[in-house]
Parts: sequence; C-alpha cells; structure tokens
Amino acid sequence: MLDKNAKIYVAGHHGLVGSAIWNNLKRRGYANLVGRSHGELDLLDGAAVKAFFDAERPDAVVLAAAKVGGIMANLQYRADFIYENLQIQQNVIGESFRHGVRKLLFLGSTCIYPREASQPIREEALLTSPLEYTNEPYAIAKIAGLKMCESFNLQYGTNYIAVMPTNLYGPNDNFHLENSHVLPAMIRKIHLAKCLNEGRWDDVRKDLGLRPVSMTPAGGEKRVADASSSEAEILQVLEHYGVTPEAVTLWGTGKPLREFLWSEEMADASVHVLLNVDFKDTYAPGASDIRNCHINVGTGKELTIREVAEKIMAEVGFRGVLRWDASKPDGTMRKLTDVTKLHDLGWCHKVEIDEGIHRLYAWYREGICINHQTI
Repeated sequence: MLDKNAKIYVAGHHGLVGSAIWNNLKRRGYANLVGRSHGELDLLDGAAVKAFFDAERPDAVVLAAAKVGGIMANLQYRADFIYENLQIQQNVIGESFRHGVRKLLFLGSTCIYPREASQPIREEALLTSPLEYTNEPYAIAKIAGLKMCESFNLQYGTNYIAVMPTNLYGPNDNFHLENSHVLPAMIRKIHLAKCLNEGRWDDVRKDLGLRPVSMTPAGGEKRVADASSSEAEILQVLEHYGVTPEAVTLWGTGKPLREFLWSEEMADASVHVLLNVDFKDTYAPGASDIRNCHINVGTGKELTIREVAEKIMAEVGFRGVLRWDASKPDGTMRKLTDVTKLHDLGWCHKVEIDEGIHRLYAWYREGICINHQTI
C-alpha cells in the first residue's frame, strides 16, 4: 500500500481515464500528485521524459497516456498508433525502472486479444491466434507494454501491474466524429441530428463552435463546419459523417457485441489495483511459466452496437431513422471479457449501461452549456 504522502505521476491526467484516476486518488486522500500536459511534456521525447523523472522522482506511476481512436483512425494511422504508443511506453516504463519507481500501473486495452478468442475472454487467451486487422498495430503496442511490465518484474523484481480495460466512456471523452470511440461518437451524431431535425440551428452552431468538424472530399479541398459556417456548409459536412435532419447512418451492421465500462469505474478499479494488488497476486502460486499476469477490467456484460444506438436514440429523444452502412467494417464481432480475476482481487462494477448513457449525455450537454451559456 502506498502511503498518502507518496508522489504519484499520472501520465495522461487530462485524458478520459487519466483524469478520472487523478480525481479518484484525490478523493482517497492522495494529494501529492504530478501531471504534465502534452504541451509541458512530450512523452515521445526520451530526453524530456528522462529530465522529468530526474526532477520529480515519483514513487509510483500510472501510465494512462496513449494514442487512441476508433476504427477509422486505427485504419488510417496504423504507423502512428504502433510507433507513438511503443515510444510512450518505452520512455515512461524505462525511466520508471531507471529511477526506482516502487509501483507502476500500465493501462492497455482488451483489443490485445485474438479476433476469434473464445468468449468470455480470459487473460490466458493472449497470443493464441491472430488479432483483429483493423486495430492490429495498436494492439501489438499494448501487448508489448504489458509484456515489458511482466518481463521487468520477472528479471528485476519490480512491481509493475498491467490492466486491460474494455470499451470505456465517460466524462472528458473525445466526441470527434471521426477519431473518437463508438459510444461518444454516436451520442454526438444523434444529438446533432435531433437539433437539425427540430430546426435548432443555434444549438448546432454552439456544438460546432466548441468542436468544429472538418472533411476532405476525394480530390477536393478541406472543408470545416464551425459556428460561423453557413447552413449549407454545415449540412454538407455533417452529411459526410452520416448526420442529416432525417437520419443517422452508423458504420457497419450494428451486429457486433460490445462491453462498455464507465470511465470513473475504470479509474476506481485501477486505483484499487494500484493500492492493493502486487505482481505476486496476478498469477497462480507455483506456476512454472509466469505469463498473462495482466488483469481484465470490465463488466462481464455485453450488448450489440445497434442496441447501444437505440438506447442513445431514446435518451437523446431523436425520432428520425437509424441506418447502417454495411460497406464499412464492423471490427471484431464479439469481445466480452472474463472478469473473474478482477473480482477475485476485490473489485466489481456498479454503473450499468443505461445509467452510463444518461450520465454521459448530461455531461456532454453541460459542457456545451458551460462554454455557450445555454443549449
């Protein structure tokens, strides 16, 4: 257990999970927290990361910083996803070791598992068959990260723990129409479609003023829709992303099954592991081959993407049509986690999907209200 005066560096403390972990630690009485924005510390810069560790010398590290995105981003920026994540991990984990960090928590993703893994997916499924193609570079980087933690522990006796969260959503999520994860993207698309359907152009402009949307047609020039754009420009750009006054078109068939975890619960699970779980607790005593020491973090429950979209439609109150573009990839058809290990280590979730969608849409609307007075 880390004492309340321990200095804890949270890498990625402005992100979806990092900010939630930061707040969770604060609520538990850990006040000696260190964070740096990307502008203050580029984790891709090894020399800068070394200088940071030289100056701060944290007792514990939470590595929640990563380059993340949805299916489209993973397909388009494959080199960026593997290169940047490997660099971040190499720099932060390496300097943690060189500076004698007592405890490190590495955050990965359940996309590390094979596309055709048996369901629900146990930690032992890692590296048993091919990965899902769409996010293979990102998955390989995360596998490398968890294996770095495992290998340092085995060779040097460090205490680095890796947790693999399922699909996350919550406060401080990314609502970019192209590069965000599926649930926040659907919330924003359906919200904008409702505003268009009801002729609430002021509300559309408030949304786009906070988060401008751009598109680059094949062979054409980049176009941006923001608060100052004409109605015709806004309609053209939003239609590019499947948003019209009459309908919302989403990628794929809607058939894939997904598991969703509220980000603040992921934070609570992460802090529970950081404070209460040691490397020796992550594998069976007396095991001849010590591997797969990472921990799945999820709910153990799943529903289809179509069901999630329909729940969001009901929450937002959009009465238009929900359409699916089957020419676009679905990604992995199913990836439900087995969370037995996590439960045995003393933590389980409480927030169910309906409550989570309600909370996230309220947070999204509140963010627009804060920045634009009213929505």
